Amino acid sequence: MEKDSVQPRQPSGETLGILARRRIEAEIIKPIYEILKRDFGIERAQAVIAEAVREAAVESGRQFASQEPGGTSIASFIALQPLWEKDDAVTVEVLRADDAHYDYDVKRCRYAEMYHEMGLGEIGHLLSCARDSVFIAGYDPRVRLERTTTIMQGGARCDFRYRIDGPTDRGGDLPSGGSGENP
Repeated sequence: MEKDSVQPRQPSGETLGILARRRIEAEIIKPIYEILKRDFGIERAQAVIAEAVREAAVESGRQFASQEPGGTSIASFIALQPLWEKDDAVTVEVLRADDAHYDYDVKRCRYAEMYHEMGLGEIGHLLSCARDSVFIAGYDPRVRLERTTTIMQGGARCDFRYRIDGPTDRGGDLPSGGSGENP
């Protein structure tokens, strides 16, 4: 499960889910990745994709943070989760959700299924999983993600363990880079 930029509205006014966005992005990235592999080798191709995705994820986190009128927190982050769960994208078991922690396991991940079906299994972790820790760094630099396993890379589950470092009351403060930026 990964985080992304502020969501566009579909003509019906409904927000496009992240899974649908990832499919569109993957359809664009796939031929680019194939050319990069051909011209520069798999290692360099993956490094380029990883760098681009990381940078986009941090910026996306900042954009989401700039939309939080009361500042960011674990609670505001939890409130965003339906965007990544939309279209039954993941089956989640929440283990702990409080002011300082958000722990959950993903039991089924349609993101991983989709990347494998698209022939992108070798970079699915770069396209989705690697976004999570850098998205949260852009969203709220006080929050850290620890994850030891992912379905995308063969695990039985994805274990998300978010922890906040420092005070849990931010008031109206935004993470650095989040204030004044437009999504």
